[in-house]
Amino acid sequence: MKSFEKLLLENKAWSAEKKAVDPEFFERLAQVQTPEFLWIGCSDSRVPAEIIVNAKPGEIFIHRNIANQMIATDFNCLSVLQYAVDVLQIKHIIVCGHYNCGGVKAALSMQSPDLMLTNKWLMHVKQTYRFHKDEIDALPSENLRVNRLVELNVIEQVQILAHTSIIQRAWNKHQRPVLHGWVYSLSDGLLNSLITLYSDTDLDPVFKYNFQNDLVQ
Repeated sequence: MKSFEKLLLENKAWSAEKKAVDPEFFERLAQVQTPEFLWIGCSDSRVPAEIIVNAKPGEIFIHRNIANQMIATDFNCLSVLQYAVDVLQIKHIIVCGHYNCGGVKAALSMQSPDLMLTNKWLMHVKQTYRFHKDEIDALPSENLRVNRLVELNVIEQVQILAHTSIIQRAWNKHQRPVLHGWVYSLSDGLLNSLITLYSDTDLDPVFKYNFQNDLVQ
């Protein structure tokens, strides 16, 4: 049996099991989605969002990319963010990285001429390294350096989220969502909370939007 055929068979088995336990499961799920969380995570196959927090289908709205980036010019991620905040009205956004991240590890290495597009994507992680170069370089091993940059990268992405007009408008009008930065450990399956930002977070004025003329809804 080919690997993709096994996936199709597993899908049939999963569907049948769900229906046997709860005959109306898919009928309810098809009606509407009302997730409380937006998850911005790494594409790494070992970090499946719903599984590691034991969530059910429909509970988490998910966007994943290499090294869990929130890039201000990435219309894919921004579209997900806007839909989650303005349409789904989610209450929490979680940026979740993971220790021993291959993308972060690559960002600490010389750029590969065979991965031109990936290099451009990882340039944002390299910039975070540049901001914290002295701290990271002082660590005694590659593993510690990679994992510290994983943490700093997550914190940076949460800050970038807070600097978007989408989040600041939602904070101004609705006092939501709460922003979280977490890191997942592949070695024990546990999450580590690094940063939490609320709607009353005091941002540097150069990153603030002026919403004085916005109608509060």
